[in-house]
Amino acid sequence: MELTDAQKKRLKGLAHALHPIILIGQHGLKDSILVELDNALAYHQLVKIKISVGDRDLRNQTLEQILEHANQAMLIQQIGNTAVLYQRNPDRPYLLSATS
Repeated sequence: MELTDAQKKRLKGLAHALHPIILIGQHGLKDSILVELDNALAYHQLVKIKISVGDRDLRNQTLEQILEHANQAMLIQQIGNTAVLYQRNPDRPYLLSATS
């Protein structure tokens, strides 16, 4: 599912007020983090992640691994150490119902 620019703008606005739900530290990506990410995406649909690992290349590599694991999730925005992911839940379509 491709999002329109208006939908992405709405999701960015909603994500602005969110605190990071998933925090990835110096030990990198663990299986338990991926399980929590799946749970958070299924429940919240819009998830803010903070990736505090090494340099920019390692951070981007970690984000790519996350997106490979959560293949239904879309990267909405990445600014520095923070990324916003969206995964549509057909049982709870309230986030984009105003602009769909």
